Amino acid sequence: MKRVLFGILFLIGLGTAVPSLAARQSGAAPLPGTLLATATFAGGCFWCMEPPFEGQDGVVSVTAGYTGGQTENPSYKEVSAGGTGHAEAVQIVYDPAKISYEKLLQIFWRNIDPLAVNRQFCDVGRQYRSAIFYHDGQQKAAALESRDRLQKMRGWKIATEIVPAGAFYRAEEYHQDYYRKNPIRYKFYRQGCGRDQRLQELWGK
Repeated sequence: MKRVLFGILFLIGLGTAVPSLAARQSGAAPLPGTLLATATFAGGCFWCMEPPFEGQDGVVSVTAGYTGGQTENPSYKEVSAGGTGHAEAVQIVYDPAKISYEKLLQIFWRNIDPLAVNRQFCDVGRQYRSAIFYHDGQQKAAALESRDRLQKMRGWKIATEIVPAGAFYRAEEYHQDYYRKNPIRYKFYRQGCGRDQRLQELWGK
């Protein structure tokens, strides 16, 4: 569905993506010697998963990319076709002294449909699954605890995978901060996919 909507956007001529060579960062640059950590989440379209994390105090950078598959250096075309095993994901570099992993988990849950199996909103396939890719034992424990707490509180059967992090491949430059570079296209896609409507049903936001 995402590919269909993306094609429609080109046909109706709402502008073109403008590649950016600058490093994408949100928040102030870390001070020398600051100990940073990494979090990796998949929540369907990575265009929609960057905005919730960017701008959070303590988040240094948010990168759209691919992880959880078998192919090395996959392209967007390969991943979106569903043959590489990867999921569209975001990788977040953050300062644990300013923002906790638990806070990042809260942001993650509130921006996905945790009940959907191998899909998110209008995008269908393993490449759009929701997942938490933990980088160490503490992240694994925090992710499992947050999932179990949600299931108990909401009475949900959560489909979101919690698995070890592996190789992460940065997506093509035109995907980075897509919502900033192409706000009209992004809005058209997000509305057409029904993302906000479903989030409202689930979370009341």
